[in-house]
Amino acid sequence: MATADGRDAWMLDQLAKSQFFHVKLHKWGLLEVATEIEQTRGESLLWNLSELSIAQDAWDKVIHRGIKPVLVFAHPEVLTSIARSTSYYRMLSMVSQKSMKRIRLNTEPYEDGAKPPAPVVALAIAQRLNEVISRLIVEDEKVDAREFDLWRGMAAGTQAQGSWQNEKGDSAELVVKGIVQLRLRERNQIAEEHNDEVYVLTDGRTIAFSDEPDIAIYSKASDANAEETILAAVEVKGGIDVAGVLERVGAAIKSLHRAKQSNPASTTVLIMQRISITPRAEADLLANHDSVNYWFSVENILEDRDARDQFFALVGI
Repeated sequence: MATADGRDAWMLDQLAKSQFFHVKLHKWGLLEVATEIEQTRGESLLWNLSELSIAQDAWDKVIHRGIKPVLVFAHPEVLTSIARSTSYYRMLSMVSQKSMKRIRLNTEPYEDGAKPPAPVVALAIAQRLNEVISRLIVEDEKVDAREFDLWRGMAAGTQAQGSWQNEKGDSAELVVKGIVQLRLRERNQIAEEHNDEVYVLTDGRTIAFSDEPDIAIYSKASDANAEETILAAVEVKGGIDVAGVLERVGAAIKSLHRAKQSNPASTTVLIMQRISITPRAEADLLANHDSVNYWFSVENILEDRDARDQFFALVGI
């Protein structure tokens, strides 16, 4: 039978992964893209089936089921006019980004929303994806619009799993990072993203996810040559090994002390797993309150809305 500590560790690991997948869902804008495509007047587009590599049998099946073709088949005008729509149709075809690269059609820049594909590239992408989508529809005994959502979901899950396997860091850090990212997205506070590590916020501040500290928020620089001032620093220490608690606390104190040296007015926060906050650890934190202003358990941040809101208020998000 699993111990309480074992169950806590399992829960944190699973939450880390689920949170990671949830963040990717929002980062990739899957819901927003699907909604925009659903609102597109596909009937106003010219559907040259042979040019777009759409099988007549597949087209007929979709039409007879009363499904809007634009929800199923890629059209170059959609790919060039709706940001990230390439990802919608690629995932619908259940083709990976890696596979597209092998045929010299790298879709990543278009899926990131950085730029639309050129018309000739959009046509090539549409043709390749429509060939696969047509084959899947023709071979399916019955076409169901809900099944298309499942196709995209399977591809999105596979892509997220690949990203997860490449992710580094412990579960506690990933959970807290995910909570902060979701908060920023839900409140539309992100103006720019740089490799999922640095976000420029709409008010000009910058938030960085790195090491020492794990999360740092900086002020808007007064001019191009001025250095940003650290406003808040967050250290996340995972692990349930009680013997290593004091070492983890000591490392966090040192990291947050450096933030205080840079800006004595900055707010510093330590987040640890509940089992790690022992009486001895609390005594060390109280003795170093000037370096570590506040501390929470990961479980409190996850389970207690008031604690989570307090954390958000402290770091100014």
